[in-house]
Amino acid sequence: MYHAIVFLPLVGALLAGLFGRQLGPKLSEGITTGLLAFSALLSWGAFLEVPGTEHATRVQVATWFTAGDLVVDWAFRIDTLTVIMLVVVTSVSTLVHLYSIGYMEEDPHRPRFFAYLSLFTFAMLMLVTADNLVQMFFGWEGVGLASYLLIGFWYEKPSANAAAMKAFIVNRVGDFGFSLGIFLVFVLTGSIAFDGIFARAPEIKDATFHFLGYDWNALTLACLLLFMGAMGKSAQFLLHTWLPDAMEGPTPVSALIHAATMVTAGVFMVARLSPLFELAPNALIVVTVIGGITAFFAATIGLVQNDIKRVIAYSTCSQLGYMFVALGVGAYSAAVFHLFTHAFFKALLFLGAGSVIHAMHHEQDMRNMGNLRRYIPFTSAMMTIGTLALIGFPFTAGYYSKDAIIEAAYASTRPGHTLAFICTVVAALMTSFYSWRLFFMTFEGPARWAGHGAAHHDDHHAAGHAAVQAGASAQAVHVNSSAEADGAPGHHEGVAHDDKGHDVEPASHSAIEHHDHAHTPHESPLVMTIPLGILAFGALFAGLIFKNRFIGEGMETFWGHALGHGPDNHIMHDIHAVPALVAYSPFIMMLIGFVLAYWMYIRRPELPGQLAAQQPSLYRFLLNKWYFDELYDRIFVRPAKDFGKFLWKEADGRVIDGMGPDGIATRVLDVTRGVVRLQTGYVYHYAFVMLVGVAALISWYMLTGLPKVAH
Repeated sequence: MYHAIVFLPLVGALLAGLFGRQLGPKLSEGITTGLLAFSALLSWGAFLEVPGTEHATRVQVATWFTAGDLVVDWAFRIDTLTVIMLVVVTSVSTLVHLYSIGYMEEDPHRPRFFAYLSLFTFAMLMLVTADNLVQMFFGWEGVGLASYLLIGFWYEKPSANAAAMKAFIVNRVGDFGFSLGIFLVFVLTGSIAFDGIFARAPEIKDATFHFLGYDWNALTLACLLLFMGAMGKSAQFLLHTWLPDAMEGPTPVSALIHAATMVTAGVFMVARLSPLFELAPNALIVVTVIGGITAFFAATIGLVQNDIKRVIAYSTCSQLGYMFVALGVGAYSAAVFHLFTHAFFKALLFLGAGSVIHAMHHEQDMRNMGNLRRYIPFTSAMMTIGTLALIGFPFTAGYYSKDAIIEAAYASTRPGHTLAFICTVVAALMTSFYSWRLFFMTFEGPARWAGHGAAHHDDHHAAGHAAVQAGASAQAVHVNSSAEADGAPGHHEGVAHDDKGHDVEPASHSAIEHHDHAHTPHESPLVMTIPLGILAFGALFAGLIFKNRFIGEGMETFWGHALGHGPDNHIMHDIHAVPALVAYSPFIMMLIGFVLAYWMYIRRPELPGQLAAQQPSLYRFLLNKWYFDELYDRIFVRPAKDFGKFLWKEADGRVIDGMGPDGIATRVLDVTRGVVRLQTGYVYHYAFVMLVGVAALISWYMLTGLPKVAH
């Protein structure tokens, strides 16, 4: 069964990728979606069967390689944590596949798109079923490769290419730390298999590692290096910059990568290695602090973003911060529970946003929307459910998991827990505000698209086809740094523009996305709305149904030994003793955020613009994402480019080529040109050369004497 769960997506990827042209788009879509659906059904069967088992089951696939005493097997580790991730990954991926059949209907490269989706799913399944660190790293890098292909799917679009490269490069920074952590764990334990590592972990708890002239706690150093990989993959503070730019990919990609799969890989990795982290409390302090800062930091940026997908992307970044706070304070089950519930409502929000974009003829700027509830009521209802679950409205999925994390942050005694608690509570207020801001700007208020809809669409359509016919490649536009009011239309962030200021998209999808649409917003087709309905059910009831198993009375039986709760870790019991004000604080923050958003975007819609004008520096600071991109560009990107240019021009061009191949070739040419000049064709020139030669020989013999002949 587990072989089928993991390898069916790979079969679909190979069929669609290698034989997509022969199969055609429809058959490629059907094969990949059908295989994923079957894999999801098997995953749910495993989810109902495995939890409650005492020990993990090991399913051998093959021996991967042997190097001396090191034997690396290709095997599946099946326990409660594994089957939870199997359900999340295959279910969301199946719904994204189904949704993409409608969303990508006009794209001419659908077989390639569906092959990438299935390849991504296979890599993620390899990651979550890994029985050792090497196999996990294989899936880890496979996910990175597939995300690069998906984000840059519209490769003719310069901004999509830039976003794909940015995601790939930033993740390499984290992956470098992850690989060093794997090496150090192997040095310490002599094993890369999880069972072997966990068995040796108590023995190396106090071991030291000499590095940079200091003796470090080896286990703490290893966990910090491993967490560095999690920071990159899960877009935590300092390694978060790739996440919003990844919105350049098609919207189904955003849902797949940012809802339940790639960005949660870091959370899963720390949860899987929780027996190690539990023995390295100083590393868990870092996890707690970074998670709290990320939750707060990303929420502040989400307050002012105008691109509907970017708001949800920063929401994802913030919610991942919540998960790491839970991991840091030792509430591993609460972190995985939030991962589980978050998958439903965040995938719902992303796919709902895709339905809005589809209805608005691929408009993503919320300042050009409004009053859409009248035209797309089903999408509006689904987005309402997703918003309620995200902000933690009572009895929705997010209510149970997010509140448990906030209570755990308060109940913890680990250093840094107070900062994490404050950050998560304040982030809850901001989450409510920017979520309702998104809803009100999109679905309520005046129809800001009404006055410019047809003309804007015609200009957009004409500009797009002009780019197709001329083969133009417009430059990507960065976020507008001027303090624009929320209600004022402006350039679309991350979209290319021509010299007249019209939005221009490249040939690959400008022709298909702006083709034959009505000018009135319209509801999405059934193939796109069915996944929304299924995800809405999960967003409403997943918390209520599974709360007792994940974090309630049945927790110990449900989890077995899948997580590394130490004997002194009682955090999941301590959360029941927090003060009432702490327990109600997320609900209070949720209400304050709703009231503020309602007041500013329904009752007083002119107020956001006035505030932006009164505080232009703060507005630009948040709109430009705390200037991290500019800072990294100045510190890392420009020096790297300048150093590379120096090596290219000076070291390679002038020194290596100048003194090496190019220099030697030039000298040979110079000599041959000189020799050629001697070949004049005049007899007296040759006679003169002969006389000079004879004179030279006579002079040589006169000076050195005649050579002696041996007898």
